[in-house]
Amino acid sequence: MKILVSACLIGQNCKYNGGNNYSEKLSDLSEEHELIPVCPEVLGGLPIPRTPAEIVSGVVTAKDGTIVDDNFRKGAAIALKIAQEQKAELAILQSRSPSCGSKQIYNGTFSGTKIPGMGVFASLLAENGIKIIDIEDL
Repeated sequence: MKILVSACLIGQNCKYNGGNNYSEKLSDLSEEHELIPVCPEVLGGLPIPRTPAEIVSGVVTAKDGTIVDDNFRKGAAIALKIAQEQKAELAILQSRSPSCGSKQIYNGTFSGTKIPGMGVFASLLAENGIKIIDIEDL
């Protein structure tokens, strides 16, 4: 099976702070399945590292107040195209991310408070019929 994955989960240093969210569970899946890594934020032109961002009133905004919504949406569209071209059957995404969060996201106050919701990329995948699993549910 072809599985689209958040690139940070396979150890790519693409998180906002320059780190990653390496998952041993996901690594084990790579023995039986083809993993297709994407980082919508980087695909959208954002640097590594970058100022953390959250969805504030529907608009992705960096902690310093810079609106980065266009970057997030552009990257999500590019990553969706990759998923479709590669015929990914499933996506395993990083929890709580303003791009990849599939069950929860931060509430936009930069206080660490989580709310039910989906990130920009996760929403786009769902709208296009691609099944999503949160890495915490793997």
